Amino acid sequence: MKTKTPYRLRNWSAYNAALIARGSLTLWVDEEAVTAWRYSGPPQRGAQYVYADAAIKCVLTLRAVYHLALRATEGLARSVFALLEVTLPVPSYSTLSRRAADLTVALGALPRTTPLHLVIDSSGFKVYGEGEWKVRQHGWSKRRTWRKLHLGVDEATGEIVAAVASEAGVSDDAALPDLLAQVEGDLSQVSGDGAYDKRHCYDALAERGAKAVIPPRRNAKIWQHGNCAGAPWQRDENLRAIRHQGRRRWKQESGYHRRSLAETTFFRLKTIFGPTLHARAFAQQATELFLKVAALNRMTHLGMPESYRLPA
Repeated sequence: MKTKTPYRLRNWSAYNAALIARGSLTLWVDEEAVTAWRYSGPPQRGAQYVYADAAIKCVLTLRAVYHLALRATEGLARSVFALLEVTLPVPSYSTLSRRAADLTVALGALPRTTPLHLVIDSSGFKVYGEGEWKVRQHGWSKRRTWRKLHLGVDEATGEIVAAVASEAGVSDDAALPDLLAQVEGDLSQVSGDGAYDKRHCYDALAERGAKAVIPPRRNAKIWQHGNCAGAPWQRDENLRAIRHQGRRRWKQESGYHRRSLAETTFFRLKTIFGPTLHARAFAQQATELFLKVAALNRMTHLGMPESYRLPA
């Protein structure tokens, strides 16, 4: 039987304090949001806004972090303001639902000065449908529906620097240009699985000057031979290296295995916030996903585990 590899943390005290701090209400209801609570932007057509985007974002973040329904979220916000002795109005559940459709959410990644190694992947979040128990016992009577979240993660820090929400039928490679458009600064490397082995993906990465670490399919052929004019394709260079030294060694030397950090990020996201979306319309579902991503980044900034492998 294969035994589990033992690891130990170097920073257990700091990481333990960060885990405790995640539950603090003052982390999610900060002074900046309270100061900018009332709307002060340009006049709207029809009824005027009462609450600023910061207020809507603050309350909806509470909903995501504490797994609440909209009405319960309104009640939590009212009780928090009562305890803080803050005399501010709280948006109703209908206002929260309506304003979530066009809410702009910043992911909150910290600025950096060095080139970024971006790891990319996607995963599905269940929207509505029947539970596993009912399907197992009685079969399904209506199809399940999913929404897809595409992420770009900083390999060094674990921060999510780019996020795209889409329908379930949108392929991974189709979302890559939108992910790259959100990434500011230089890119040193982009690592993704075989779903990104498409010409337009290599073109998009070449425009950013990033090294493409994407495994070609098993039956891949050279796109541009050495005697052809023009710069060599990164995909062809990867394929030649795989033919020369083997796929396993190429993955080790190219740093491809760091791509698994994107899968780890999805595991964290679904473990903390759940694999299901509560909103019914796509615009609100996208906002819900981005709010969870921003909240996960804030948790990442509090502290991450620094582990090392114990000797056998």
